[in-house]
Amino acid sequence: MKKLIALLLCLLMVLPAAALAENAVDTFTSASVANFYGDYGLAGDALMEAVNSQSGCYIVCTTNPDGSPNAGYFIFAIKKLDDKYYLQLGLAPNQSQMNLNANGEGLAVYAANPVEGAKPYAVSGARIRFAAIADQAVIDALMADARQGAMFFEIVEVQPLG
Repeated sequence: MKKLIALLLCLLMVLPAAALAENAVDTFTSASVANFYGDYGLAGDALMEAVNSQSGCYIVCTTNPDGSPNAGYFIFAIKKLDDKYYLQLGLAPNQSQMNLNANGEGLAVYAANPVEGAKPYAVSGARIRFAAIADQAVIDALMADARQGAMFFEIVEVQPLG
């Protein structure tokens, strides 16, 4: 039940910001005017370890061809190569994959499951802006131990939740 509540809260945090995307508003940095959960934000190795634990709430947002938002719930991973972090997605042919192939950028949200006895909603996690990788050598290195069809993106900015 807690996981379902955490998932619903994650969706409620992301969807209003995604809805503003069609109005050309910078929803990544202006979704909140203050980082209320800045103390709980994850970044670097801590974010990579939390995301790769495959627990918590995972959402990836892209933009449809008509400018409308597209938010999907699926688990992603983070890999580190030469002190840089990369988002790894394994997508079946779907609208999110088509959007990423078309414009090469998106927003991923990770929210860790609430700790027992702490706030009953997710506050620890990150909003992760990502973009296509231009260097084929980097893609080849990341693909060395990945499943066929994996997609990799450079993490270009990380912000705490809300």
